[in-house]
This record gives sequence, C-alpha cells and structure tokens, in this order.
Amino acid sequence: MRHRTLGSLRVSEIGLGAMPLSIEGRPDESRALATVHAALDSGVTLLDTADSYHLPGAEPGHNELLVARALAAYGGDTDGVLVATKGGRGRPADGSWTVNGDPRHLKSAAEASLRRLGVEAIGLYQLHKPDPAVPFEESVGALRELLDEGKIRLAGVSNTDADQIRAAHRILGDRLVSVQNRYSPAVRDSEAELRLCAELGLAFLPWSPLGGISRSSLDGPSQVADARPGAFRAVARAHGVSPQRVALAWLLARSPGVIPIPGASRPETIRDSAAAADLVLDAQELELLNDAAVPVETVCRSARRSGPRPRRGPGGRA
Repeated sequence: MRHRTLGSLRVSEIGLGAMPLSIEGRPDESRALATVHAALDSGVTLLDTADSYHLPGAEPGHNELLVARALAAYGGDTDGVLVATKGGRGRPADGSWTVNGDPRHLKSAAEASLRRLGVEAIGLYQLHKPDPAVPFEESVGALRELLDEGKIRLAGVSNTDADQIRAAHRILGDRLVSVQNRYSPAVRDSEAELRLCAELGLAFLPWSPLGGISRSSLDGPSQVADARPGAFRAVARAHGVSPQRVALAWLLARSPGVIPIPGASRPETIRDSAAAADLVLDAQELELLNDAAVPVETVCRSARRSGPRPRRGPGGRA
C-alpha cells in the first residue's frame, strides 16, 4: 500500500469508509469486525467514521464504538492508524439527516466521540456539514477551540464549497488538513474544491467515491453529466479487475492529494478497494475515463458481469 500526505501524517492511499457497518442494511458484528480487520491487513491506515452513523433514532456513536472495538481486537500493530470522525449531523427516528453546527453542540459531540473512541485526542475531527442556521465561522471556531484544548489533533471540513474552505483555512491555518466532499465518476460537482485543496495543500477525501447513498437522500439532487457506460468496464476488462477498482485508481490519478474512502461491509470488498493503490492507468485510459461519467448502477452492474464481484451497498461499496 502506498501512502499520501494528510497534514503532517502519512496515510494509506485508500481509506475505509465505515458508515455501511452501522446504518440500514448493516452486517452482523462479526462480519463488521472482519471487514475492518481486512482493511488493516490490506495496509489501510485511514478509518473514516462519524457520530451520526447509526440506525435512525438510535443513540449516536454506534460506528465509532464499532471502530474502537475493531482496533482493540486486531492482532497487529495499529499505532499508525488514523481514525477520522465527524460531528454536526444527526439521525432522528424518521431516518432524515439533520444538521447542528452550534459551537456548543460540536464541542460536546467531540468530547462524546473522544470517549467512545477511547483515545486521548481524536486524530482528525471534521465538521460534518455547514449549518445554514449558524455562521460558518462560528462552527469552525469550535474546531479551533478543540485544537487549542488538545482534544483533537487535526481538523477537517466536509460538504463545503470553495469559499467555506478558504474561510476555514483562514481560521485554522495549517491545522486544517482535509476536505471531505462527495466526488465520483458520476458526481463531479466538487471540481473547484478539488483544485483549491491542491492549491492549499489539503487532502481531498471523496466520500461515496463509487456512489452508494444517493445525493437526493442527503442534500438534494445533483447534476450528472452524460454517461459513457462502457469506459470503466472496458478498462477493467483490459486489466482483469473490477470496475470499482478502476474507479478508485482514476480518483487517485485526479490529484496527489486525493485519498478515497470507499465504504465496505464485507472483507472481500475492502480488499478489492485497497488493491486500487497498485493499479496504474496509462494516459490513454485516463483520458477515456476523464470523459466518462458513469452512473453508479452501471458500474455495479458491470462488476457482476466481469472481474471480481464486490456488491453495492451504503457508502458505495458493500
């Protein structure tokens, strides 16, 4: 597994999005733990979670507790593993995703995450989404206070536009290390934010890099470019790998700061994702894929017809 820079740290080129292990359709705990352990065995050193990754109406923190248990039960070395969590969203009983960027809430949420993860300081704490009812600078100010208090080591923002990233950078300086926005072969409306992260030296963590939960269920519909459904399948067939692995390799080629965090709920899927770090696409293949925007359903149907057979689920992989 090759590594990339996230702030002052080096983490694996491919992370694990742990969300599918705790929301609707989640696996039993034994398979969930096996999935995290398979990621670690594959060289993954970035685990992404959030306090809101739980079933609707349940207590916050299911996913954080699961990640903590998986690390504690792992037989190998976990000293180099970075756990990134997020605060500022909720999941009430109706299954919706709420937003709360009040600084008092964010500080309380971070302290609760700290206890669940069982660490002295959270490695990377991210504002999950800007709250339109709260000035963005105030929410980011809570991250600055958490940094100053030593409760978090690094800070990030998620679901932000370019102006918000600049504002967070002004407030946090080099302690802002990452931006986590949705970005995939089918959803490319964060191109400007990706370029800005490269300019500012920030890691860009694409969430749902292979699709998964639709944009409409969280943030409203997005515009998707015309599709060329054969592109990812054709490249995958040429390399004898899954279209999902090609999609992740394409993301890695977009910028040296990109660190995809595909979701998984079974060991074989994260093993396939991790192997994308070793897949090198040539210039002609990248040009073909850059011109393609493939709907999630097409990528996953293609996987069932050729190459390994990872299954789709929440977070883009299952």
